[in-house]
Amino acid sequence: MRDEPLTVTAKSGLHEGTIILVLQGPLTLQSSFDFQNDLALHKPALLVLDLTESPYMDSAGLGLLMSASTGTRRPLAFVEDTAVISGRMAVVTWPGAPTRQGEITSIEAALRSYDLELHRIASPGTVDGGDICQAEKHFFIGQSNRTNLEGARQLARILADYGYTSSVIDIRQCRSLLHLKSGLTYLGDHRMLVTSEVPVSEELARYEPVVAPADEEYAANCIRVNDHVLVAAGYPRLADGLAKLGYDLISLDVSEYRKMDGGLSCLSLRF
Repeated sequence: MRDEPLTVTAKSGLHEGTIILVLQGPLTLQSSFDFQNDLALHKPALLVLDLTESPYMDSAGLGLLMSASTGTRRPLAFVEDTAVISGRMAVVTWPGAPTRQGEITSIEAALRSYDLELHRIASPGTVDGGDICQAEKHFFIGQSNRTNLEGARQLARILADYGYTSSVIDIRQCRSLLHLKSGLTYLGDHRMLVTSEVPVSEELARYEPVVAPADEEYAANCIRVNDHVLVAAGYPRLADGLAKLGYDLISLDVSEYRKMDGGLSCLSLRF
């Protein structure tokens, strides 16, 4: 499977300025140059990567995807805040920072290229995707300075229509947490990677906690992707702890995004 060729086909999205790159075959170090060349040919306002026919990626391929998700336009680097997606449901958010509310237009246009049932958070409700942590059929919703209680209520109603449960964790007094997922990641296997400042609710207490070292709490924001866990590079004690639990880690340098209060999960929408 790893040695099969990679083909990349470009097609226009439903909205002007959107390009969809359809990848067929494995995205590996060997095929990465072809992928990069195809990326260089297109400078769209919004780039969508269709990976439904890409059955395998190595660490180099995953790293390229993270770069591609942020390389087309800087203001949209932190795309996670603009939508919450699970199964066939997509909720276009209304970000808590007024300067970011214009971002949802292009994200909604991109999501319409997929077979998703779209919903929206309406003002005065606000929701940032970084405050939403999904653990199988349950969603933890962070009430923060970006996600208010009205937004949390709207999202909870939508989730309930699709059979999901949800609960709210108030992090407004947690100085180190811009978003809930700044300190909380579902690792699968009924485990939660947490920082010491995340309030332990009744629902959260049902999961096995994996506590991030106090001086490496930034790396608690990571991503489980199939059989891999993507982690921020430069946090060896946290990485060692996860490796001892049996997780296959891929380290990525996100130090520049940290300077803008961004974390690893901020850089992509995964569905």
